[in-house]
Amino acid sequence: MMMPSLISSLTAALLLASGIHAVPQGPFGAESVIVSAVPTASASTAGVAASQPTTSLGSSSNAASDISACNNSPLLCDRAYNNVTHMGAHDSSFLKDGSTGNSLAGNQYFNATVALDAGIRLLQGQVHDTNGTLRLCHTSCSLLDAGPLQDWLAKVKFWMDTNPNEVVTLLLVNSDNKLVSDYATVFEGSGISTYGYQPTDGSTASKTWPTLREMITSNKRLVSFIASIDYSTIYPYLLSEFDHVFENPYDVLSLSGFNCTLDRPKGQGSAENAIASGRMPLMNHFAYSVLMEGVQIPDETNIDITNSADTTTTGNLGLHADTCVKQWGVKPTFILVDFFDHGPAIDTADRLNGISDATGRKSTSAESKESSTSGAGENKAMGINVALVAFVGFALAMV
Repeated sequence: MMMPSLISSLTAALLLASGIHAVPQGPFGAESVIVSAVPTASASTAGVAASQPTTSLGSSSNAASDISACNNSPLLCDRAYNNVTHMGAHDSSFLKDGSTGNSLAGNQYFNATVALDAGIRLLQGQVHDTNGTLRLCHTSCSLLDAGPLQDWLAKVKFWMDTNPNEVVTLLLVNSDNKLVSDYATVFEGSGISTYGYQPTDGSTASKTWPTLREMITSNKRLVSFIASIDYSTIYPYLLSEFDHVFENPYDVLSLSGFNCTLDRPKGQGSAENAIASGRMPLMNHFAYSVLMEGVQIPDETNIDITNSADTTTTGNLGLHADTCVKQWGVKPTFILVDFFDHGPAIDTADRLNGISDATGRKSTSAESKESSTSGAGENKAMGINVALVAFVGFALAMV
């Protein structure tokens, strides 16, 4: 019989070799080992009413007569950025597909540009420094490497070039505490900085944001948050996340664990205080289950519940959103999910935004999945998954 400690060590080593990652998006280090995998959900759309202040900055410099829809709907054009719910892909560059051998570390089936085509408007990712190059890596570049950040940004920029009526938000985890100037180098090298929106005072939260139309007509339609950097007036389009955003907890281990309490920045004390300060709510909504001590995997079994827009069952994305609306008095400005195509998650954002007839979206398909790596994100992963999982299963059976 194999000793439990030996099993644990072997399992940990093998799982790491296959592309397991640590805590999903915290820049403060790994607390547990987390893997990613998934399947489908159904959605219902009922109304919800709650909004943030709709005041906006200034007037746009160019005529907007050719703008018939903003972020896939004419209803959003004259709504302030902070009064729109932006659906987001958590760890958007880390794929579970053929390009990674269906890596256990993947959080999405489709890359960032496919996500954008499908209506996702918030892309989140983890950034690490490898020999002086900022790369999109899942906890470690030896586990899952989606390539240089600059290359990924260039692909997102190309999508924005060809979709001029869309406002996009980026949220990057500054895993190695690099300087804002390091990020500015790759943003400017990719060319995407030309779209960077610059608040009047980016060092502090504000209840006053421009409308989507104003951002589009001024061509300053990319909002970039980095956790955590020090804001610099030299690069005013790069914003420190927690100066402007607060989050609920992200390490959820059961469908009953979703809640709306403030997790970060802790200095705000409560969601109520954060909202009063002008910070925008980001609602994390992805669940994990415990594979074994110290090892977590996404709760694949319940994904149909987790990503559902329905509001009747514990764990539903729709129910979680409604709960937060009631507690906060405002709707979430941002929502992050794994495997965005299931649900589909965008249905919940549409309901919160009052949209029933979104335009210009492309549905995800087997074809888009096959070509996913030709867009934003070129994943490279260590490892073998099928043989690995079989071996781990055999080892556990020996205990």
